[in-house]
Amino acid sequence: MQKRRTRIGYTVGEVAKVSGVSIRTLHHYDELGLLKPALVGENGYRFYGRQELQRLQQIMFHRELGLSLAEIRRILEEPEYDRLAALRNLRERMIEERRRSKRLLQTLENTIAELEGSKVMDAKKLFDGFDPARQAEYEEWIIDRFGECARGAVEANRRRWSEMNADERQTFMAEMNEIVEGLAKGYASGVAPDDPLLDPLLSRHYALVALSWARQPTAEAYARLGQLFASNPEYLGQHAVQNPGLPEWVAAAMAAYGPRGCDPTAPA
Repeated sequence: MQKRRTRIGYTVGEVAKVSGVSIRTLHHYDELGLLKPALVGENGYRFYGRQELQRLQQIMFHRELGLSLAEIRRILEEPEYDRLAALRNLRERMIEERRRSKRLLQTLENTIAELEGSKVMDAKKLFDGFDPARQAEYEEWIIDRFGECARGAVEANRRRWSEMNADERQTFMAEMNEIVEGLAKGYASGVAPDDPLLDPLLSRHYALVALSWARQPTAEAYARLGQLFASNPEYLGQHAVQNPGLPEWVAAAMAAYGPRGCDPTAPA
């Protein structure tokens, strides 16, 4: 009778396959101490057990809600961390996010219908599903992170956004999403953040920032904006979830682009 092979764990390749998280990302989590393998074989192979798979699931849940890796590590390593209680809390947050997403989807459908000429939306309905408290929290975080000098840019951005009509907002966000997707592909393909090959994408991004701020950012201001992406990955959306090192890479790319592409005569 043939003996069954005793399974010592899942290899990094197997974990990547079942979870959809790339091998590169799993290695990154290991380097950060966020997700260590259960054991490392004499040949250097990493093996993950059931407990590590569950921890990876928790990391992915938190990333879906926009938390940074540093925040997730702090949560998971709290002495009084209760995994079951944390999952229940995540469930409530995700239920609320699902409700808000349904409202946003309806707002999007109504906006498309208006642009196609089949209906006219009430002005208030244009913003149904958006979270003013979250936006206010972001704005205060920016000012707290970069000081009062950032308040002018925050207020200009808010004012410029309120002046856009639905079509302009849609065009703006489509352009931003296309740029972020392009940068994510550059990161995934191993392009160095200071490579001038990224200049066409960064030039488009710089133009959007200038439009949003109603002025040309200096190289220093543009680099500070990159730090914002690194500190708050939620700004990069799902791409940051799939590529944990992307926010820091984008920040480095923006800092490198500044001296090449920013207006040197722009007021500070």
